[in-house]
Amino acid sequence: MANQQEVKIHVVDIPVPEGVNVIVGQAHFIKTLEDLYEALVTSVPGIKFGIAFCEASQKRLIRYEGNDDELQRLAVEAAKRISAGHVFVIYIKNAWPINVLNAIKNVQEVVRVFAATANPLQVLVAETSQGRGVIGVVDGYPPVGVETEDDIAERRLFLRKIGYKK
Repeated sequence: MANQQEVKIHVVDIPVPEGVNVIVGQAHFIKTLEDLYEALVTSVPGIKFGIAFCEASQKRLIRYEGNDDELQRLAVEAAKRISAGHVFVIYIKNAWPINVLNAIKNVQEVVRVFAATANPLQVLVAETSQGRGVIGVVDGYPPVGVETEDDIAERRLFLRKIGYKK
């Protein structure tokens, strides 16, 4: 008979303060922290951020970097809550995820991005006898309907107003 293990599922609330976005992902090497720092700081002039990265071997520390003390603190606290190997948490302000996601995804060590949001965020974490791993996220709330013609017009106008479409 195969070795059966118990799996516990945890729902981890990740605070997202007003005016801040959070990005949660997975990578595979201690070098990730410094490479993510470089990707962020070179993507958007004036970006403020904090990064935390959970080591999965060796010292198994939560490593952190950033250029904003409060965002670094938020990233470390979120990483502690998630507490899963090779997970990173980035808090940003003065930029949007759309401004930095490609740079983050192009960091060689990045395996995946689970979420990039300003919405209420929950991270679903599976725990086994070996450790913890992210199995998904709950980003925001479920839809309450389908957009109307007025909603379509409003969406298109909004994207042009904020400069993302011509």
